[in-house]
Amino acid sequence: MSKARRLVAGTVAAGALAVALAGCAQSVDPIERLGRKATEGVHGSRSPAPSAAPSPASLAYRKWGLAKPLVFAPRPDRKPRLPAAGPGRVPVVDRIPVPAGRKIVFLTYDDGAEKDPAFLRMVADLKLPISMFLTDSVAGPGYDHFERIRQLGPGSAVNNHTLTHPNLRTLGYEAQRAEICGQQERLTKRFGTAPRLFRPPYGNYNDDTLRAARSCGLSAAVLWRVTMQIHDLRYAEGAGLRPGDIVLAHFRGRAELKGSTITEMTTAMLRRIQSQGYEIARLEDYL
Repeated sequence: MSKARRLVAGTVAAGALAVALAGCAQSVDPIERLGRKATEGVHGSRSPAPSAAPSPASLAYRKWGLAKPLVFAPRPDRKPRLPAAGPGRVPVVDRIPVPAGRKIVFLTYDDGAEKDPAFLRMVADLKLPISMFLTDSVAGPGYDHFERIRQLGPGSAVNNHTLTHPNLRTLGYEAQRAEICGQQERLTKRFGTAPRLFRPPYGNYNDDTLRAARSCGLSAAVLWRVTMQIHDLRYAEGAGLRPGDIVLAHFRGRAELKGSTITEMTTAMLRRIQSQGYEIARLEDYL
């Protein structure tokens, strides 16, 4: 072969190698390829809108064992009217009025004994709005954990659940006030914002409780109609969720959950909410 022909052949081979290498450098992940394929026209042309692979955030529901993304309800134009309360007392709320035709529930977690780092990742990935009712005696040694939840979960908020979690009905007015106001002061100092909502431990309260809560600067006593057990929801009435239900869960670990974790419990709760066609809203947007 002449010197000229060898030069041409070498140039062609080098060009082919460059193309092959460029193709390897621009290879498309299989998930991204599926996303792009969906935007191609019937003749293989791309649609005007840029195609995009599912982002890690959009696929986070799979990571946490859900079959589909969660649906979050928008903030209402105005807060619903609360139940009437006597003079100097906070109203008691156990279900929230929601717009007609909207299937909305609210997520609340109590106490604060369990501080699982995996739950922080779950809240961040799923963008869960968590309303936390914290008791100082169990949550206090790890308030940094709950501050992280507040930072990671859009709209997550810290609320008052007393200093030591007593049955308030067994205490007089001044003792109840010490429990509620004492926790109000600690939460305000630690988180920089005074809580507006209060939950009496065990759901037990009396008239003194409602007066004490008002005197401590709180605006409502929040109860519930639905509780999350280890694997399923338990309903105070009926056999399913109702619009406006407040769902009660707890910050609990393997010992209390019989080997399950708080993330596994939460996944089970979210699956039940999804299977009944419900959206999730931020409690503080309605109260």
